[in-house]
Amino acid sequence: MANTILVGAQWGDEGKGKIIDVLTEEADVVVRTQGGNNAGHTVFVKKQKYVLHLIPSGILRRNKRCVIGNGVVIDPISLVEEIEGLRKLGVKVDGNLFVSETAHVVLPYHRELDAQREVLKGKDRIGTTKRGIGPAYGDKAARVGLRMIDLIQPERFSAQLRTRIRENNEVLKAFGARPLSFEKVNRAYLEAGRYLKRFVTNTVVLLHEALLRGEDILFEGAQGTFLDIDHGTYPFVTSSNTTAGGACTGSGVPPHRMDRVVGVMKAYTTRVGEGPLPTEDAEIGDMLHAMGREFGATTGRPRRCGWFDSVATRHAAMVNGIDEIAVTNIDGLDALETIKVCVAYRDGRKQYDYMPNDIELLSRCRPVYAEFPGWKTPTHKAKRWKDLPPKCRAYLKAIAELSCARLFIASVGPGREQTIFV
Repeated sequence: MANTILVGAQWGDEGKGKIIDVLTEEADVVVRTQGGNNAGHTVFVKKQKYVLHLIPSGILRRNKRCVIGNGVVIDPISLVEEIEGLRKLGVKVDGNLFVSETAHVVLPYHRELDAQREVLKGKDRIGTTKRGIGPAYGDKAARVGLRMIDLIQPERFSAQLRTRIRENNEVLKAFGARPLSFEKVNRAYLEAGRYLKRFVTNTVVLLHEALLRGEDILFEGAQGTFLDIDHGTYPFVTSSNTTAGGACTGSGVPPHRMDRVVGVMKAYTTRVGEGPLPTEDAEIGDMLHAMGREFGATTGRPRRCGWFDSVATRHAAMVNGIDEIAVTNIDGLDALETIKVCVAYRDGRKQYDYMPNDIELLSRCRPVYAEFPGWKTPTHKAKRWKDLPPKCRAYLKAIAELSCARLFIASVGPGREQTIFV
């Protein structure tokens, strides 16, 4: 399979978990490189549903090594819960999971600060999950964060935590929030640290040893391109680099060792949280929600929905260097008579064939649509490319061409068997 970076080419929730799970069959190592437990991957194996937040999707295959890289921020208590949840479902974790000793730790004051800042912003809120991810990355950049290597050394961790709680309690007091108890937090986190110590290691060395053995590595992204802190719809973004470059910095594997980039995109567009979504459309949103689709894996929030936006996916292909695309949720469009695709943006008399960086301008932009005939035929049982209706194949070819990438996978449902390699 070679070394592959898999990224979301839209606003996240593109169905990456399923595609990663399928590609993992050919990989030796699967690496999560950024984000925290604010993200989630949903994977169906036969009739069993797995929702993963921090652990790479490769954990569902018994002989795969899974790495949580240095670019991830980890809530240790949530990670313990996730491991225990997988064990109860019969998933082997010991010996298969490795956690970077330099990954930063999410602490209770990060979550409280996240929530308080959202309240303070009022109508200008970003729409975070309030999991403390942004403040944890903020501490990392400010060089006051605690890392997994600290967590597994009790005396060091307790001394550092005492200082950080004292400082952050002053900030929380200014917000009018309750102060945190050092004793309570320290006790819970040291217990999690004792549990996780067996998984914590120098993952950069581990990955380079795998490279020297010629093993294939799959780099798993969280969220999507337009939630990237540098290249997304700022400030309505996450706090890490969700684009392909983040796979290198978040793992310690250099760019010249990467062989290809696969972009995952839905056959339509969704996003969770605030911020512009140029093709948002209430009609398609109501249809998808009525089908029981498009609710967040982590939060359960209904996703905002719209038509496929080729302006956005073309930009994603450019920023990530996407070679191939996997299109998911094709079956969500099966009942439609006509399907729209955004091919440009318009603001007054001016037309854009690229995504503007000015968030106010982007918010004003209206989509320019091309229309495609729907196929009005169920696709969820298709096994091969030729099994798809001709109008469906034409639509997929068109959005791949508009996105400037080669069509690689067509996904017609959440199951492994509902994957068509084109």
